[in-house]
Amino acid sequence: MITVVDHDPQWPERFTRLRDEYAAAMAAGGVPVVAIEHVGSTSVPGLAAKPVIDCDIVVARADVARTSDVLAGLGFRPLGELGIPLRWAFKEPERLAGTNTYVIVDGSLALRNHLAVRDVLRRDAALRDEYAAVKRRAGADAADIDDYGHRKNAMVQRLLAAAGLSAADRASIDGNQVPSHADVPR
Repeated sequence: MITVVDHDPQWPERFTRLRDEYAAAMAAGGVPVVAIEHVGSTSVPGLAAKPVIDCDIVVARADVARTSDVLAGLGFRPLGELGIPLRWAFKEPERLAGTNTYVIVDGSLALRNHLAVRDVLRRDAALRDEYAAVKRRAGADAADIDDYGHRKNAMVQRLLAAAGLSAADRASIDGNQVPSHADVPR
């Protein structure tokens, strides 16, 4: 079972604190940041979600290594791309438990994926509510987090189509070879 809860009005505030900490650390490290985005279900008002704040630190390709070094200095452990090109995941330090942080290349399909899902759900209450129902069912029935993701996949593909991503982009996203959590603990 995966815990999916009603939207918490504190989630945007949690993101703001993360964004401010990351922005200050990147500035101190001399890393130019394109954006720091609140993505994932907690970024959508009214959407049920796992209570985990997802954050994309968007940088130019040339700045990925320096961004990763700054995060390591904050106590993050790099996990690599985990099957998603141009998006690097990090294990958060204990003080930031309940967050997922990614370094993601500006303009990449991985970033367009995150923003497309977020933005279509913010715009379309009917899709948001349908996705919430899918998430709740998936959470209640899933054997583990990997199964949870698989159970949501068809709906995510519908969201990407509704957001205007091409069939080729959707197929590329669907074809990502993300390792299981059992193979790569996070």
